[in-house]
Amino acid sequence: MATSDFWQRVSETVSSSSEWTAVGSVRAARVSQRSSKTWMLLDVLTIFSSVVVAAKIETSIGLLEGFERVYQGTLLRDREMSVLLAMLCGFTIVLILTSRRLRLYAPTRLTSFLHEQRLSFQACFRSGLLLVSALYVTNASHIPRAVILITVGLVTVSLGLRRLVYRMMLYRRFDRGQDTRNVMIVGTSPEAHALRHHLESIRHLGYTFKGFIDMPGTETPAATRDVVGTLETLFQHARKQFVDEIFFTAPCEREMVQDALEKARIHGIDLRLIPDMYGGLVWNSPIEYIGQFPTVPLHRGQAPGMALVLKRMMDITFSALVLAVLSPALLAIAIAIKLDSRGPVFYASERLGKKGRVFRCLKFRSMVSDAEKRLADVMHMNERAGGLFKISKDPRMTRFGRLLRRYSLDELPQFLNVLRGEMSVVGPRPPIASEVREYKPNHLRRLDVMPGITGLWQVQGRQDPSFDSYVSLDVTYIENWSLWLDIKIIVRTVGVVLEGTGT
Repeated sequence: MATSDFWQRVSETVSSSSEWTAVGSVRAARVSQRSSKTWMLLDVLTIFSSVVVAAKIETSIGLLEGFERVYQGTLLRDREMSVLLAMLCGFTIVLILTSRRLRLYAPTRLTSFLHEQRLSFQACFRSGLLLVSALYVTNASHIPRAVILITVGLVTVSLGLRRLVYRMMLYRRFDRGQDTRNVMIVGTSPEAHALRHHLESIRHLGYTFKGFIDMPGTETPAATRDVVGTLETLFQHARKQFVDEIFFTAPCEREMVQDALEKARIHGIDLRLIPDMYGGLVWNSPIEYIGQFPTVPLHRGQAPGMALVLKRMMDITFSALVLAVLSPALLAIAIAIKLDSRGPVFYASERLGKKGRVFRCLKFRSMVSDAEKRLADVMHMNERAGGLFKISKDPRMTRFGRLLRRYSLDELPQFLNVLRGEMSVVGPRPPIASEVREYKPNHLRRLDVMPGITGLWQVQGRQDPSFDSYVSLDVTYIENWSLWLDIKIIVRTVGVVLEGTGT
């Protein structure tokens, strides 16, 4: 105890000297590096101690006898020992690199206990998996698998227990006021008060609040207490209160923050910026990195990921089955189209798919080859309102094309679009660009999902010429979508096709 008191008095004397602030940041960096190297060394000792214990458990021999047999080469031959040591060294290196990447050597106060334990298990699991993979690849059958598995298990448990014991000791020191970090908060807004409450309420952070700093040009609420100074006197008060970190919670001009940063470096004080909380809108929201930029997600749509994967699998399976079963009929239709009129077998029109993506929608040609050039001549015959165009007795249609339209056989090539990922079996029909130009903002909801060969409108409102009904049924499908609904629409589509109600 006397030695401890002596060094505490020495520390207080050094802290009061003027030279302490100039070398504080360098000293802190060196302490942090030494701490990381100490943790790495402890990890190495833990791994090799676990190997010895694992060998003892596996062979049930004494430690001294085991070392003697290893040295004499009777337990493992020289080559086998070299392979084992190489694998253990690789395991150690991977564990250290993984731990560094997961920031397990960072200050303990910045992570919670459960989060630290999860990361520690993750690092051991990754390293152990690579070690087992190396054993499998090298076919090192002479190395007992039980020793490896026991070693990985012991390392995982030992590292977790070691970090738990260290954290408990650190918490006890925090409770006694030792090793805590003094902080000041620049700003007196509700966000600043929330930050103070947050720092004081979380035990493992180890922070001690030393006061608010009032910002120039801002009104300090009457209820605000513990305001110790202004921005001009920030570092004077920080020096008097032995502050370790300063948090900026109020928006400041860049030059003001730059000046504070330079002074913080001189005084060896950590400086942190709290982003704009937008009146508490982003409190308790996680930080996600998009590349190197931190972001705060405020809302995330609940996309049914697994259900969409199942829908895609169903699309591929169903489309491949249809094309395989109907391949003779498809060939017969192609021959009939060539015999009926001049022109190509397929007709490809540019349509808009999910999120406005343009793709070429395939159909069997049911009209004359110059149908698009004659479009202006038949525009007055349009039977649909809004952005739709439909003529029940289109003069451009071929004789065989009328049969294809009646039983919707002209849509069969679109199963190729489904296999290419441009369409789905069930969904809103893909519109052309001229239709989308007539859309109102609420109509664009149809483009939120993958277009389909058939849909709710095709089985419920096929003969209804109303554009509003057309869009309403598609929106209803989108809002109430499920795999079971897709199956019901497919079954009902078969009945509609057999009735021959197409035009």
